[in-house]
Amino acid sequence: MVGQKRYALFLATQDSEFVKSTYGGYFNVFKSLLADEGEHWDAFRVIAGEFPDDKDLDSYDGFVISGSSQDAFADDDWILRLCSLVGKLDQMKKKILGICFGHQIICRVKGGKVGRARNGPVLGLGRITLVDEAAKIGEYLDGIPTSLNIIKCHQDEVLELPESAKVIASSDKYDVEMFSIGDHFFCIQGHPEYNREILFEIIDRVLGLGYIKQEFADAAKATMEGTGPDRKLWEKLCKTFLKGQL
Repeated sequence: MVGQKRYALFLATQDSEFVKSTYGGYFNVFKSLLADEGEHWDAFRVIAGEFPDDKDLDSYDGFVISGSSQDAFADDDWILRLCSLVGKLDQMKKKILGICFGHQIICRVKGGKVGRARNGPVLGLGRITLVDEAAKIGEYLDGIPTSLNIIKCHQDEVLELPESAKVIASSDKYDVEMFSIGDHFFCIQGHPEYNREILFEIIDRVLGLGYIKQEFADAAKATMEGTGPDRKLWEKLCKTFLKGQL
């Protein structure tokens, strides 16, 4: 189709059995947030070594990097390959939306520092606040309120931003909740694609694996009592950045 918009999702995580059975995989979870009718979306499971050919990169209008249970500062082969790919896309000035792990990978590629979260891991609904300068950073922030609810699930954080980056939002626990670089990198530490069901399944799964204590799990679920993520606002924000939809 002439003029059809094309986007690619780099999946840095495996699908849980719950996500596969309920949504058909994280690819569909992301598409439900970001995709519009008439667009073509491809998924590359980079954690399993699936990458696009360099010759095909220019055919895409934008890219999304998902979250992951892996560390963005690790040197696994696929992570280094992903870093190299992000560097190529940076040179091409292709738009990339980085989510959680993706947010940290972009920081790493551009010369920042990522490591274990100084104030500890977070799991549950969190509230982030736009910094005072955010209104000057991008048109995609037009009409977005100064604070937003988002589901968070991470044990690492951006420790030092690249020199070229600008902080968009922070929270009481993390200095960098969102940042941008130029007009082609937009990075979010939280998970705009997650909903209550996905969060609760993750909590139950990591609790069953012994990664967290019951008290931590209960507190994580309690963050969702009577409230939820601002999904429609996140959809607007992410689509506006990725596609220029004002």
